[in-house]
Amino acid sequence: DHYLASSFHQPAEKVGPFTLINHPTMSTPSNKSPAKDGKVYYSYGDIHDSVSKLVPTLQNEFQPTVMIAIGGGGFIPARMLRTELKAPILAISLELYDDATNTIRPTGVVCHQWFDVNSEPGQLVKGGNVLIVDEVDDTRTTLQYAVEEVLKRCEPAKIGVCVVHNKNKPKKGKLPDNVAYYAAEEVEDHWVCYPWDAAEYGRDIHQHESLARQCSSTSSN
Repeated sequence: DHYLASSFHQPAEKVGPFTLINHPTMSTPSNKSPAKDGKVYYSYGDIHDSVSKLVPTLQNEFQPTVMIAIGGGGFIPARMLRTELKAPILAISLELYDDATNTIRPTGVVCHQWFDVNSEPGQLVKGGNVLIVDEVDDTRTTLQYAVEEVLKRCEPAKIGVCVVHNKNKPKKGKLPDNVAYYAAEEVEDHWVCYPWDAAEYGRDIHQHESLARQCSSTSSN
C-alpha cells in the first residue's frame, strides 16, 4: 500500500478539497550494506545527498508552503530541505517507541508537542501545501498519525509526506489516497543508524562516520 517518488508522475487529479498526486512505484535503491553488527550506518553526507535529490521533484510537483518536521528524526532532513525549498519549518514531537525499552508502545503514538495554529508560521498550514518530513518510513504508524492530525486540525489545501528512507516491508499504518508521498531511497528492513543518534549507540560522530563509510565500501565490493 505504499507509493515511492520518482521524477515522473501522472497528472494531478482534484478530489474534494485536496489534490491527489499518483506516483509510480519507483525510487532510488540504497547503495549501503550492513556493517558487521547487522546495522546500516548513514553519514550526514549520505542524508544530505539523498534529500537534495528530491528537491527538483518537490519544487515542480508539490511546491510546499510549510514543512512539518517530526521530532526528532525529521528535524535535520527538514533543515537540509529548507535551504533549497525556502519553506519554514514547524516542529512536532511524536513518539512510537519507548526509549526505556526500545520497543513500540502498546498504546500507540504519543504526541508530546504540537504547533500553534493561530500564529506564524502555524497559520500557513490551513489552506497551504504542507509537507511532513521524517527520516524513515518503517511501520508507517507515526506518519499516519501525523497526517490524520494535520487533516483534522488544520485543513490544508494539499498534504504530502517526505522521508529519507522507505523500508521495504509490510506497513501497519496507511496513508489516505490524497497524500503525495516522496521517499529518497528504498532500503531493506535492517536497523538504520543515523548520525544524530551516534551517542545512543555508544559512539562519537567520527566512529559513526567511519562505520557509514564501511557500509558504503562493502556494498561496492
